[in-house]
Amino acid sequence: MVASVQPARSLDLPPGNPHPTAMASGTLHIDLAALTANYRALAAKSAAPAAAVVKADGYGLGSTLVAQTLAKAGCETFFVATAEEGATIRPALGPSATINVFSGHMEGDTELLRDHALTPMLNSPEQIARHQNALPNHAYGLQLDTGMSRLGLSPQDWPAARAHADDATLIMSHLACADDPPHSQNAQQLANFHAMTDGLSTPKSLAATGGTLLGPDYHFDMIRPGVGLYGGFPFTDAQPVVRLSLPVIQIREIPAGTAVGYSATYVADSPRKIATLSAGYADGLIRAMSSKATLWHGDTPCPLVGRVSMDLLTIDVTDCAEPPHALDILGPHQTVDQLAEAAGTIGYEILTSLGPRYTRVPTP
Repeated sequence: MVASVQPARSLDLPPGNPHPTAMASGTLHIDLAALTANYRALAAKSAAPAAAVVKADGYGLGSTLVAQTLAKAGCETFFVATAEEGATIRPALGPSATINVFSGHMEGDTELLRDHALTPMLNSPEQIARHQNALPNHAYGLQLDTGMSRLGLSPQDWPAARAHADDATLIMSHLACADDPPHSQNAQQLANFHAMTDGLSTPKSLAATGGTLLGPDYHFDMIRPGVGLYGGFPFTDAQPVVRLSLPVIQIREIPAGTAVGYSATYVADSPRKIATLSAGYADGLIRAMSSKATLWHGDTPCPLVGRVSMDLLTIDVTDCAEPPHALDILGPHQTVDQLAEAAGTIGYEILTSLGPRYTRVPTP
């Protein structure tokens, strides 16, 4: 069908707003009770203590809010990606919590590690030397590469570095394929971790969310769930933590043959009602969602039609019983992983891309 420019009729929204907290680019509702429940459910799967990963600004939900909530639930140990992230959450946690830094002791980190009592997970002989020279009496952990070929001391580096294990607070590694339980690399990395650490009395940690679900053989002395806390795969029993409501700016009626959005990638095959919403890829709703994602008005699915643009989405609301004031793109009908599947990505990217223009509204 050839796209054509046809007259469109704007529809006035009825008075009243069922989402009074919605702001210009939407409201991100954060269910703190669900976050707490997910932490406790994962912690209950292990006899070992449960830490919490709150990197990437608490997976996009706000690291201070997330860390405080999990501390109230009994969490005493937290993991962040960088020293800057650790410094951000230290005031919220007070002096007693342990904050471990995955990236270790990088150049320029010394003052942050010292001033905020952060524990770097040292990843290389160079980091060990840097830490010993700059902060000789400061706590540290050691991270091992057991087969992911990413961060960590390699098996070749380990014989010399093993001398530092007795003074470490933790020895850790990370599984590459834990979200795929039958994958042979899980057992191989477990064997490698045993080979590198058996006989050491230092506490050990191998399991994030996926490793926690693999069972006790992977738990060692601490589990450290991340994405499962926030309702993400592979913790399929997780309670949903986020609901994202996007406000409607305008609704228009368009006749058949009318193109919608950039590049005219969608052309209506019948008269439709199209709502324009205030959100786009600048807010983390990636362009790959174009003409693939679904939004919801109560129990009514509303397909995204046409291209996602920087600040706007166009949604077919023809089937709605009444003109909506807002639509949910995350919520009871659609998890982060379901939205990610529609966009050809993973739930981690959806969560951590949620933009700063959303108003974050925690609910107890």
